[in-house]
This record gives sequence, structure tokens and C-alpha cells, in this order.
Amino acid sequence: MKTIGLIGGMSWKSTIPYYSIINEYVKEKLGGFHSARIILYSVEFDEIEKCQSGGDWEKSAEILGDAAEKLEQAGAELLLICTNTMHKIYPQISKRVHVPLLHIADAAAEQLEKDGCKKVALLGTRYTMTQDFYRSRLAQRGFEVLIPPEADIPLVNSVIFDELCVGQIKESSRQAFSRIIAGLKAKGAEAVILGCTEIGLLMHPEDSVLPVYDTTLIHAQKAAQLALENDILGIDWNL
Repeated sequence: MKTIGLIGGMSWKSTIPYYSIINEYVKEKLGGFHSARIILYSVEFDEIEKCQSGGDWEKSAEILGDAAEKLEQAGAELLLICTNTMHKIYPQISKRVHVPLLHIADAAAEQLEKDGCKKVALLGTRYTMTQDFYRSRLAQRGFEVLIPPEADIPLVNSVIFDELCVGQIKESSRQAFSRIIAGLKAKGAEAVILGCTEIGLLMHPEDSVLPVYDTTLIHAQKAAQLALENDILGIDWNL
């Protein structure tokens, strides 16, 4: 079993499920008292959020790159960034380490491909929805990506940062997200990617008229699967 290194804390609310999901997967596959080998580096989210809002992505790359190096030095053999937004600096972080860094959009894309989906809705922070770093990763694999109307983007972003990141779950926000997803279905979306690791705390399959692809669940399960395989070093992680 490989040791998984988690770069978490962005926010810590959505890092908790990673630990649980990975261990549940290992328990299911191996049985008995088996559990996952995990090392967690939890960053100070206030510092990261200030980098995001201030547009200082290079500083955040230094912080997360340092975390990645420390995880590798501690024995991690496979790394995850436990947030969608910070995959904006995936290239800088991956260059700092010699072990695989599993991209969250790649994990989601793989599952969507298996299910035959090609036109997908994407919900996430305003950075993830409107900037190119995430959508282009999906487009390279042949997906057409739809995002909410411009008027709804601030609402989605506000729910993530002002509510979910601080542990607030509001029914009004769940209804608003359900409405937005229904609108994206009307535009032809076949599935919805919950492209923020906090959204899964709010939205569940029964709350959506589209099939839900929770990136936290998909990312964590894929990491657990790879940790139990013997050939992860043979995979091209920079497609």
C-alpha cells in the first residue's frame, strides 16, 4: 500500500471527508482492520484565501509547494491537493516533487468518460468557474463545459466562502443551487461537476435534477485505488 499525502485545510471542513472516504475504500477492498496510510499537511486557510482574493497565486504556489515537499520528505508516495481552486497552481506544485500529484479534474474526467457524459455543468468558486485552468483541463479531454449565468456566479461563490467554508449549511442555498443546476440542464448539461470540495457538504444526488459528480468523493476514491496498485509510477501525470 502506498502512502497518500494530503495537502488540506482549504477549507478544513472539506478535508475531513478525504480521510474518511480513503479509509472506507481501503476497508472495503482489504477488509479486517485495514486502513490507509495517510500523511496530512493542513495549511492556514486565511493565508491562502488572502492570496486568492489578492491574486497572489505565486505566493500560494510557494506555500503549497513547500507543503508538498514536506509531505514527500515525510514519506508520501502519492499527493493530493484537497481543493479544486488551488489546482490553478498544479503545474508549479508538481514541479517541486518527484512523486505523482493526482489532478482532481483528471479524476472527475475519468469517471465522466466511463459514464459517457460529454456536456457537463461546472459549479465551483468564481476562479474555478470563470478562469481557464480547470475548464481547459476538461476541454482537452473532449468535454463541453457549461457554467452558471453571470448573475449567479457571485451567489455560488458567496455560498462557498461565506457559508460552507465556515460550516454553515442553509436550505435556501441548497434550493438556489438546485435552481441553477436545473437551468444548466435546460441548456443541455448531462451531469453536474461539484467543482469545489465544499459543495458536497450542501448538495446531494437527491437535490439535483442532473447526475452529481462530487469531486471530493471521486478524488479521494481514485487516490485510494491508486494507493493499492503497484504501477502508479508508470502513469503520465502531466497530460
